[in-house]
Amino acid sequence: MSASNQVKGCCPLDCQDTCSWVAHVVEGRVIRIEGARDHPFTRGALCAKVNDYQERTYAPDRILTPLRRTGPKGSGQFERITWDLALDTITARFGEIIEIDGPEALLPLNYLGSMGVLQRRALMRLFHVLGTSRFHGSICGAAGNVLEAEGHPRGFDPEEIVDSRFILLWGANLLTTSHHHFHFIREARRRGARVLCIDPRRTITAKACDEHVSILPGSDCVLAAGLGHVLLKEDLADLAFAGEVIADLEAFRAQVEPWTPERVGEVCGLPADTVRRLGREFGTARPATIRCGVAPQQTVHGETFVRSLSALAILGGHWRYRGGGLFIETTPVFDEKRALRPDLVAGNPRSLDMARLGEHLTSEELVPPVKGLMVWTMNIAVDQPDVRLVRKGLQRDDLFTVVLEHFMTDTARYADIVLPSTTQLEHFDVQGAWGHHYISVNNPAIEPLGESKPHSEVLRLLAARMGLTHPALFESDEEIAGACLPAELSLEDLRAKGWHKSSRERPDFDAMDSRLTVAVGVPLRVAPPYANALQLLTPKSHYFMNSSFANMRRQRKAMQRPTLEMNTADARQRGLAEGQEVLVRNDRGALRVWLNLTDDIHPGVVTLPGKWWSLPKITGAVANELSPSAWSPGGQPAYNDTFVEVVPIASNEV
Repeated sequence: MSASNQVKGCCPLDCQDTCSWVAHVVEGRVIRIEGARDHPFTRGALCAKVNDYQERTYAPDRILTPLRRTGPKGSGQFERITWDLALDTITARFGEIIEIDGPEALLPLNYLGSMGVLQRRALMRLFHVLGTSRFHGSICGAAGNVLEAEGHPRGFDPEEIVDSRFILLWGANLLTTSHHHFHFIREARRRGARVLCIDPRRTITAKACDEHVSILPGSDCVLAAGLGHVLLKEDLADLAFAGEVIADLEAFRAQVEPWTPERVGEVCGLPADTVRRLGREFGTARPATIRCGVAPQQTVHGETFVRSLSALAILGGHWRYRGGGLFIETTPVFDEKRALRPDLVAGNPRSLDMARLGEHLTSEELVPPVKGLMVWTMNIAVDQPDVRLVRKGLQRDDLFTVVLEHFMTDTARYADIVLPSTTQLEHFDVQGAWGHHYISVNNPAIEPLGESKPHSEVLRLLAARMGLTHPALFESDEEIAGACLPAELSLEDLRAKGWHKSSRERPDFDAMDSRLTVAVGVPLRVAPPYANALQLLTPKSHYFMNSSFANMRRQRKAMQRPTLEMNTADARQRGLAEGQEVLVRNDRGALRVWLNLTDDIHPGVVTLPGKWWSLPKITGAVANELSPSAWSPGGQPAYNDTFVEVVPIASNEV
């Protein structure tokens, strides 16, 4: 076999690890990828989701030409067309919409299907120049974003965690979602740290910790109040530090006073002694880290939950020490807004909350209504809350939808025009991270397959077709990406090395403009709507990245089929058996799934891992069809406030 050419790149997906990789290319074809061995985070290993990413690039069902819809929306019936015809159609339809309803009738949407500044961000320049509607909010970690905007720190360099003496993993299944972070936890443990996991499931991460504490999902705010109670009652709090940082310390003291370990244990479903011991361990360690996942935020009480963890980290004085504090996410010094170019926006066009997309697409009061939609780097017909309403909106005859994609996803099936997008092995890009302080480059390993194009090229082609002339619409990939880099880093050096660490300083509480508010009440978990209702969680799976890879052969084989995890006692009460096909249903819809009975899940809770597509129908299970139309005050979709019943499938439903 010919010697391989090794090309430095990185994983584009919505993961805190943001791994650097090396693509091995032989005679113009990528034969394998491997984690970059010299990268301090990646350390030569990739996860089970992407360790054969080249199979995505060469997948037989990949979209490689522009397509035009020929059948009803959602049917997946398309015909092949040329790029010229696709661009002309988009230009004409967008032009008609702007002329009749104004530019705000157009809405661009993108998320973290790719974190690259070119694939995700650059195309927004076109819509900024056109003056279209914008979008705000998040479908994932909105609660944490709200608290950060108030000044609450929520991250530091995760490599510092090796210096922590007590690590509290709160709703974070790191060995499935971001396993490279566990390197530093293992090292801290080797140095003597204790590692404890709070999670309603005994995940593979929980099994790797010193202790697993199982609580009812949604009772997290109560448990945090109980820990604060112990810190204050037993004089374990760093009151000098807390008094300097917290504006309402006495109000917080009064707030947690009633939450004794006994009362907390009753609400959370755990022994009072566990609450007391957990508070003591957290209060006496110097330093301690709360390493929180995104999932516990996904409730109507999301902001209160994050605020309660911030209060604990401050109250314990853990921010004083390297390796201590609250870690939810962190980013390198890297200015992605320079790829977006928000300065191109003239006036003040409206901004729509992306987490309420279903409402926007079906509203009769929105003026002007959304008449044109362009979607890239997200699968809105699967990942959005209230997805039935989203699909209803996508079915509108008067909505012109363009989707840039690799595959015929649930969202692409509703498009009028589908444009073939390059995969990460076929384009140049630069990206930051949301779990560490490294900037990564992605050098193209091969030429684009078929007629696929990177999104930055689509930007330039559409801008020219529309007769737009602003220079920002025609900048090269290198100009766009290079503008985002910190001053000390050149694009040439980044391309050669593959990655660069650009760390932020630890939070400087002395430099804060004002002290922080932490006392806003202790909400109880959302109550089940009826007796014996089960709370449905939809955790990330080991083999899918949100809805990415749900169509890939190896990953689907590993996941087998949509499987509902249920506590053995709950199943026995309902007369259900291991492996049985059942209906998971509520007043919003029903899904057919298969049962996995286990004692590793809290009673009263069921989980459906992975974001499955609706097709093929035999394994179609879009869990967000069951999620409520509910959000936190800051806009966090309340995915975890979903309640269902699980029943056998009747003979007429088989």
